Amino acid sequence: MATKTKKAKKTTVTPLDDRIVVKPDTADERTESGIYLPEAAQEKPQTGKVIAAGPGKLTDTGERGKLSVKKGDTVLFGKYAGSEVDIDGVEHKIMRESELLAIVEK
Repeated sequence: MATKTKKAKKTTVTPLDDRIVVKPDTADERTESGIYLPEAAQEKPQTGKVIAAGPGKLTDTGERGKLSVKKGDTVLFGKYAGSEVDIDGVEHKIMRESELLAIVEK
């Protein structure tokens, strides 16, 4: 008798207003010279990829202001920006667009 395996459902997160969901880049585990860093000594990454973006902030006239970032953009944010959340076992940050410092182009 064959058993059926349940496929894990992927969570969909839709940010509200001018909020965005960012998946931070991974921290460097070793220095350029090859020395491995313990987790406590690793610096938190300040760049990440935009996973989802809200519709924009509601203005006084009732219209939505357009966001400067879109899904797939690589962004730079402050060290303590946003709120850390766990989505399907992966660490993400939810923050307002105003907390972003720059769009990084490679």
